[in-house]
Amino acid sequence: MALADDDDDDDGPRRVRRPAITDDDDDDGRVIRRRVPAPVIAPLPRRAPEEILVRGLTDEELDVLEQQGFALLARHELSSGQSLMRMRKPREMTMQQARQIARELDSSESADFNHYYRSEQAESCHGIDCLARQVIAWPVTHSGCGSLPVIGMVDTGLNSEHPALSDADIHVHRIAASDPAEASGLLHGTAVASLLVGDTDSRSPGLIPKARLVAVDAFQKVQEDERTDAFALIQALDYLSRQNVRIVNLSLAGPPNATLRSQITRMAADNIVLVAAAGNYGPSAKPAYPAAYDPVIAVTAVDRRRQVYRRANRGEHIDLAAPGVNVWTAASISGARTKTGTSYAAPFVTAAAALLLQSRPELSAAAVREQLVIRARDLGSEGHDNIFGHGLLTPPDSCGTPATGIDAG
Repeated sequence: MALADDDDDDDGPRRVRRPAITDDDDDDGRVIRRRVPAPVIAPLPRRAPEEILVRGLTDEELDVLEQQGFALLARHELSSGQSLMRMRKPREMTMQQARQIARELDSSESADFNHYYRSEQAESCHGIDCLARQVIAWPVTHSGCGSLPVIGMVDTGLNSEHPALSDADIHVHRIAASDPAEASGLLHGTAVASLLVGDTDSRSPGLIPKARLVAVDAFQKVQEDERTDAFALIQALDYLSRQNVRIVNLSLAGPPNATLRSQITRMAADNIVLVAAAGNYGPSAKPAYPAAYDPVIAVTAVDRRRQVYRRANRGEHIDLAAPGVNVWTAASISGARTKTGTSYAAPFVTAAAALLLQSRPELSAAAVREQLVIRARDLGSEGHDNIFGHGLLTPPDSCGTPATGIDAG
């Protein structure tokens, strides 16, 4: 089964340093300013070397691949009854040749490289007023009109003992790393979890503090690079699909991947709402995934003036804008600080979807998306655009009606 898919050009995150200016004295004592060339820093790797992923192979087809020199590195049984296999290609084959061979097998639902995905680390910022929820008139109270749905998230590890989370209803599940590496850090996951379910009386109160959160840590740290790969990410999503979650927050981004797309499609068909950060690769970057997949609600970030975050990805796939600049949320150990990035905008949309499902649990994933789009406040060019999508998130209150009591104008 062959699948038309993406190219694999490397347009992932890069670490860049600007040239420095230094002062030198010449023989006459004059100061001469010289530009020192910036050190060359290689881009972060886009995928695991020598590896492909295949979903849906029979044991007979696995034998065929192994006879051609493929080596099975790991196998995970998915809730669909299929196997997800991580394989090392034969040395003499190119990556593209290996992927194509796997795709042409009759039972292969999807095959692709083992791409890397990264949480979007915060930029330091110093805002005098970081109550970002006021930008969208987030409801002050959370009086119930029903039970909040179970929320899932895939992220780094989190500090469940943080004062903002110590009383929260959180279940943490860890996906084993593909290769020996350090455990992921706690900064990103703790911040995202706090935005969702942080205690109301803490320094970083959550948007839906009474919700149950199933948090999956699928990340690992390789030197200074904190990332997950497609194999672990699919395992994490498959785990969440078995935990009765209605919504999944994905504050991470990376390249397109056919096996990941297959998992996303299945979860959307099961009426799981998928919300993802648009990415922080810049306005000229290619679309980031999983946000750019059709079933996923892609969220960009805006500041208090409703201006788009300068590093946010753009494109036709952008659905909604939400606060993501100078957002006040939990730090990794204790206390709180401001964070910036589309990672911190996505939880606002996740929480808004939860309030809709609290009052109307019968809504399908497509209907939740439609309701959020209908309520959005248009920004930028009239109608949908590549910068703000359908516009600024306007949340319902906990009974599913538009929020009141805070001026969003």
